[in-house]
Amino acid sequence: MKKIIVLALSISLMFVMSACGQKAATPATAPAPATTGSAPTAAAPAASGAQQVKLVASNYKFDQAEYKVKAGQDVTVTLDNKEGMHGVAIDAFKVKLDGSNKTATFKADKPGTYDIVCSVPCGSGHMTMKSKLIVE
Repeated sequence: MKKIIVLALSISLMFVMSACGQKAATPATAPAPATTGSAPTAAAPAASGAQQVKLVASNYKFDQAEYKVKAGQDVTVTLDNKEGMHGVAIDAFKVKLDGSNKTATFKADKPGTYDIVCSVPCGSGHMTMKSKLIVE
């Protein structure tokens, strides 16, 4: 009986540990995210007036160490999972993104530096998967 329990736990652990290494499936009908062509740490203004921040997540990291936006403006954050299944949490602005909710808009009304963390347990590097949102 102990061998069965150990085997089941080992298999479960393997699935959890390999979650970051698998590419996220995207529906064939999903539109491709727009690129802004802006500098890597600057958010580009969108047609609606909101600044756009695209967070690209891959194995245990975001594509940028920091993302800068202007204070007092609306910001639209979009999550793009390139490798693995990840989520995003920016607690100060109550932003929570995951596989089913990949976009959020909020008012960047508080200048400062805020943590961006992966909110979906994605494997051994999950605890170090962090970036910064700088509201200037």
